Amino acid sequence: MKRGFASDNNSGIHPEILSAIYAANEGHAIGYGGDEITEMAIQRFKQEFGEQTDVYFVFNGTGANVLSLSTLTHSFHSVICAETAHIQVDECGAPEKFTGCKLLPVEVRKGKITPEGISKYLHGFDFEHHSQPKIISISQVTELGTVYSVDEIKAITTLAHEHGLFVHMDGARIANAAIALNLPFRAFTVDAGIDVLSFGGTKNGMMLGEAVLFFNPELSKNSKYIRKQSMQLFSKMRFVSAQFLAYFQNDLWKRNATHSNKMAKLLEQEVSKIAAVKITQEVAANGVFAIIPPEIIPLLQEKYFFYMWDEHRSEVRWMTSFDTKEDDIYQFAELIKSLV
Repeated sequence: MKRGFASDNNSGIHPEILSAIYAANEGHAIGYGGDEITEMAIQRFKQEFGEQTDVYFVFNGTGANVLSLSTLTHSFHSVICAETAHIQVDECGAPEKFTGCKLLPVEVRKGKITPEGISKYLHGFDFEHHSQPKIISISQVTELGTVYSVDEIKAITTLAHEHGLFVHMDGARIANAAIALNLPFRAFTVDAGIDVLSFGGTKNGMMLGEAVLFFNPELSKNSKYIRKQSMQLFSKMRFVSAQFLAYFQNDLWKRNATHSNKMAKLLEQEVSKIAAVKITQEVAANGVFAIIPPEIIPLLQEKYFFYMWDEHRSEVRWMTSFDTKEDDIYQFAELIKSLV
């Protein structure tokens, strides 16, 4: 399949990740996370985020989000999130099914929710006829490819904690956000007041596996049981853990995310030269959103697959990856020119 721009999930596995999986295959190891590789990976996360960090490896991003939310809620609680949030739009109701919680969508501005938007749901506390707000969930990078600043995150976490709420971050593309902000991970997570983080790597060169990080171990006392019940406990855990060790080693995460962000800026640069293309969102990470003539979309998709974002506006989403080549972008832009 030709490298397209549908999703960074469509990319392959970085060779250094594959090598780490192969190396972990030597001999036997204790299952379910009792192995040395998993302990080393946990310690590596503690180096990055602080010794207080409690780490749980899971299979995928939906599993990470569900474990994060399930641990901190009861079924009478509600979760405040962006109307475009992955947990709201793209997880087939898994958060509602496994938590029993109501999701409360907030209108977004450039992909982000704001304290003003959140505040309309901060009422009905201790009223038994009303679901009780308990978590605010934000995505970093957002679903519109934008990135929260540290100050924007702190404004949300401060508001949440003033009302006794927790804040969850869906960090499926957290590496791309770190590059966009030019900051270490902890600067816009634990240091900014985030309580629990879904830390993703699959979209940035890993094969499978995500990590759930609780920044206060008092909050995660039941997480291991919830992980097992939600079918996210991997018996051969070392093959997830080994990937994260390779991911952090020699800044592989940084190299991959830097490249994919750079390719998105190049894509923006090249398609912006075409009068029929209108960029609709700030290109902060590795996503480009654009309005293009509807009649050329199926012709483009035949050679470079990508997804529609808003059919009513003829808005599309193009994602770049760690393995996107400059030639992919130049050829794609030339194809658009030829079609319009």
